[in-house]
Amino acid sequence: MKYSIFIFFLLKLILASSQTNLDGYVLDKEGTPISQVNVYIEGTYDGGSTDDEGFYSFKTETKGAQLLVISSLGYETLKVVINVSEVQQRKDYLDVAVNSLTGVTLSAGTFEAGGESKASVLKPLDIVTTAGAMGDFVAALQTLPGTTTVNEDGRLFVRGGDANETQIFIDGLRVFQPFIETANNSPTRGRFSPFLFKGISFSTGGYSAEYGQALSSVLILNTADVAEQEKTDISLMSVGGGIGHTEIWNNQSLSINTSYINLAPYEALLPSDQNVEWIKPYESLSGEAVYRLKLNNGLFKFYTAFNYSNLSLRQENVNFEEFVPYQLKNNNYYLNTSYKHFFGKGWSLRGGVSYAKDKSAIGILDDNINTQEADVHIKVKGKKAFSNRFSWYLGIERFIIDYEDVYKPMENIALSNEFKEQLSSVFTEVDWFFSDKLVLKAGLRLEHSRALSQQTLAPRISLAYKPGHRSQFSLALGNFYQNPDINILKYDTSLIASNTWHYILNYQYSLNGRTLRAEAYYKDYNKLVKYNTEEPVFFSDYTNTGNGYATGIDFFWRDNATINNLEYWLSYSLLTTKRDYQNYSDLATPNFAPKHSFSAVTKYWVDDLRSQVGLSYTFGSGRPYDNPNNPQFLNEKTKAYNNISFNWAYLIDQQKILYFSVSNVFGFNNISNYEYANTPNPDGNFDRLAIRPPADSFFFVGLFWTISSDKKSNQLQNL
Repeated sequence: MKYSIFIFFLLKLILASSQTNLDGYVLDKEGTPISQVNVYIEGTYDGGSTDDEGFYSFKTETKGAQLLVISSLGYETLKVVINVSEVQQRKDYLDVAVNSLTGVTLSAGTFEAGGESKASVLKPLDIVTTAGAMGDFVAALQTLPGTTTVNEDGRLFVRGGDANETQIFIDGLRVFQPFIETANNSPTRGRFSPFLFKGISFSTGGYSAEYGQALSSVLILNTADVAEQEKTDISLMSVGGGIGHTEIWNNQSLSINTSYINLAPYEALLPSDQNVEWIKPYESLSGEAVYRLKLNNGLFKFYTAFNYSNLSLRQENVNFEEFVPYQLKNNNYYLNTSYKHFFGKGWSLRGGVSYAKDKSAIGILDDNINTQEADVHIKVKGKKAFSNRFSWYLGIERFIIDYEDVYKPMENIALSNEFKEQLSSVFTEVDWFFSDKLVLKAGLRLEHSRALSQQTLAPRISLAYKPGHRSQFSLALGNFYQNPDINILKYDTSLIASNTWHYILNYQYSLNGRTLRAEAYYKDYNKLVKYNTEEPVFFSDYTNTGNGYATGIDFFWRDNATINNLEYWLSYSLLTTKRDYQNYSDLATPNFAPKHSFSAVTKYWVDDLRSQVGLSYTFGSGRPYDNPNNPQFLNEKTKAYNNISFNWAYLIDQQKILYFSVSNVFGFNNISNYEYANTPNPDGNFDRLAIRPPADSFFFVGLFWTISSDKKSNQLQNL
């Protein structure tokens, strides 16, 4: 026994003499000790952690040159080559890690919804549970500052820009016809189901060099990467029904949904106001499918959608004694396929193709117009992350557009127009985090239009600084180009792209579920298209002599913490804008740009009633309109716009929801513009007709049932 003890202590002494002690300090860049830092030799179990003084000490049997790893949550991992025998009283300094939860973010001009970014001021549910939005993400975004409610249109009008100046992308690829076709002065809505998207980025200006052909704004929709579980969704609505199913196997999933909408029963029960007589109320059949394949180092997505719609009605017109008949049939198909791959060492690549085909047959009185458009977008984008502080992007893309229309004013006569375009671009951009408080994004976008024989170069830069834990300032400066609309280019391709500069200053403050944003901006428009006729026609004289500006201040406040179960946000926009374009006789504020816009959105969960109740209020000051009885151009204004909408979602059980909503509860008589007669009456005045929505209010009732394996999922996020 004595010999055993002696041998044990002898072996211990020998092993101890073969070990080397390593010790040192870990500090931040200001020399402050960092505790709980892991320090170890890579490939071994030898290591330790720092104490409150930033000191560590451990032993190792390794010899010579080794790789010392120093890591801690919130800091960049440091790897250094050391000589084991020389690590005594060593000092190492860590950089603060840059991340989207605690670090500075680029927020100038951008609203995020979804994801984990600290810049997110909306949640995914907010996009589709806003009262009055009726599940349309575009309608929900119209409650944000910088947007204007143009109730007779329904598209996004942003900071003094018309709706054509906003472009929409799915997974980085262009959507060429994102809105459903409707009759004149009837609001449209987005074609796509909101539940397909995991996040939304809405830029009101100053956006990345990755996106072009948009003078004012881009809306970026990102589809979900993986399906969470297999489920079936069933919808029974007062205006139709729908069914969807998600199937998962191994590393693949497939989601399919289809819906049918028919307003005939609704119109029979609650007919529209007297300015519209429906012959065949709106009817549509649509469907979508998403296939996802997750690979070891990549992700493949295939998205496709179709929509068929038709309607027939008669509308009141000041120039005709009887109502004017209007018919529309539209077929739209969209395909989007994308793939992203991670190569390691900071390299990644993503690319994709989108394809759209749209056909419309329109009848007005005895005139018939058939339009057909086929579009392709091809894009490849690479990224090299040299560190989590510096990343470089390089991308190329190509847009192919093929448009044709045939106008038949009478039998045996047909007039056709066409436009073909191949637009190529290359863009490059860097993200440089100087620290956790300062970040820079700078990029260039070069475009070449074959149809216009023009090249454009657009520089863009954004800078954000975070003086404290809760607040930050952002700046954005950028140049943006957009080709004239197809309805003009089909007549004249000698024009060039319109251009605008964006200047944006943003302040954002966040604390415990409360967010305040304030943003000032200025936009300078040049080379806008003008023509000398009432509407663009083949004999119009087209020029790029138009110009304009838009300036304003936007405020946003969100609070989901002060009152239990209550979430609300407030938006206010002050807009001053004028432009001389189209057939304008002078620089003037366009009809779609009210000076003041305000929105208040509330959502309250009532436990005792198992219900979510929502209320929203939208206000817009009077919009300019042109009165030919007044010699001054666009010098009169409509009355202010008001809309109070309400919704109520009642959980029958965890997977069944009864839903009710009504827009414009109090039936405000909103007027968006006036239509004037082409010729004066016997008194020498031009008669007019108020342009109003087909119905002041809209009622909706639906039952939504989800069948899933967890027996907890429901469609609340889709309402």
